Amino acid sequence: MAMDHSQMDHGDMAMDHSQMDHGDMKMQGGKAPADARDPHAYSGGYTLADGPYAIGGGRQLILADEHRFYAIKADKLEHQFATDSLAFELQGWYGTTFDRLAIKLEGEVSDGKLEESQTDLLWSRAVYTFWDAQLGARFDTYAEGESRQWLALGIQGLAPYWFEVDVTAYLGNSGRTAIAAEAEYELLLTQRLILQSTVGLTAYGKDDAINGIGKGVSSFNAGMRLRYEFSRQFAPYIGVEWMAKYGNSADFARANNEATDTTSAVAGVRFWF
Repeated sequence: MAMDHSQMDHGDMAMDHSQMDHGDMKMQGGKAPADARDPHAYSGGYTLADGPYAIGGGRQLILADEHRFYAIKADKLEHQFATDSLAFELQGWYGTTFDRLAIKLEGEVSDGKLEESQTDLLWSRAVYTFWDAQLGARFDTYAEGESRQWLALGIQGLAPYWFEVDVTAYLGNSGRTAIAAEAEYELLLTQRLILQSTVGLTAYGKDDAINGIGKGVSSFNAGMRLRYEFSRQFAPYIGVEWMAKYGNSADFARANNEATDTTSAVAGVRFWF
């Protein structure tokens, strides 16, 4: 049987919202039940500032970047077969995430004697994500020659596409100037087998004949090292290193019957702690 909807009074079906008593509606509130969960229960009841479990003794450390840490890394510790010498490149630092005392040490040992070394003692300050500005001093020593001291200003960090970059400018006595730049890239062949490529360049503003250094681009080096990481902290490697001298530096080398470029197989170990 069909229903005649036209006869229905839809007005009677309307709800008169004006007649509703909103006073009868109660909002959530009031005191918490006696068995309500403690808002600090997730932290074992401890708070930083107040309450029965407050930690006394003044301001407390909140983040790890307020603590001081240290690290020592031997990026290169290797035997270079062409010159039958031991080459090393070490870095260490102590401090916080933002401010650190940094030491860079590199050099060469031949026949049990230190042929030359370069030591940078720096204050390192984080200035941008992945980048540190560095200020300090550099000390050069030579088995045959004169020691040099420099003021150092540089920047070190991780460039886009995972290139590690280290560039430092130096100012020495008698108006001497220098710049050293190095870039490094690591290719993960597996999670343990890693191919490391490096390039480096040094340039000087004046001749230093006593130490066999000429003005302009003095030397350029490039190397590839394949390492196997038994752990992240310990990895032996093999590789090849090429180095060449240019300009007056090459002339000084020829005058002393020294090679102006060398290519050497290398074997060593990389570690840090």
